[in-house]
Amino acid sequence: MGLNLGQKQAVVAEVSAQLAKAQAVVLARYRSLQVAEMTELRRRARKSGVYLRVLKNTLARRAIADTPFSALSDKMVGPLAYGISPDPVAVAKVLHEFARDNEKLVIMAGAMPNYVMSPKEVADLATMPSRVELLAKLMATMQAPVAKFVRTLNEVPGKFVRTLAAVRDHKEKAA
Repeated sequence: MGLNLGQKQAVVAEVSAQLAKAQAVVLARYRSLQVAEMTELRRRARKSGVYLRVLKNTLARRAIADTPFSALSDKMVGPLAYGISPDPVAVAKVLHEFARDNEKLVIMAGAMPNYVMSPKEVADLATMPSRVELLAKLMATMQAPVAKFVRTLNEVPGKFVRTLAAVRDHKEKAA
C-alpha cells in the first residue's frame, strides 16, 4: 500500500532534516537481503548514530534537491538504502563492514558536501579513524610534552633525595 501525499511530505521533511546536519550520505543496494540481516544492519547503524532508511528514489531526490548532496540524484537507481550521518566515517564504516560480511549489500555511491564518491572512495573513507579516535590521538600528542616536562621537573628533587639517602647510608657504614 502506497503512502498518501501527507505521509510522503512527512518522509521528505524527515530526510531533509537529517540531510541538513549530515556530513556524508552513502547509497547501498540491498536487493535480496533477508529481514534478519536488514534488522542487524539497522541495529549497527543506530548504535553508530547513523540514520539508515529505505526510501523510494523519487522521495529521496526531493529531499536531496537544493542540498550539497544534490549531485547524488544521478546515482539513485534501483532499490537503495540511504545511510546519513553527521560523522562521515561512521556511515562509511557501518555500511562497508556490513557489505564486507554480506555480499548482498553493495555500496553504490557516497557523497560529502559538494563531492560525490565512488564505492572505492567510500571504502577508503571507512578505513580512516573516526573523529573520536583522531581527537584522542591529538590529545595524547598534546599531552606528551607536558608530561615529559613534569617528569623532568620531578627528577631534580628525586635525585636530591637519592643523593641524601646515599650520604646517610655512607655515614651509617662509616660509623
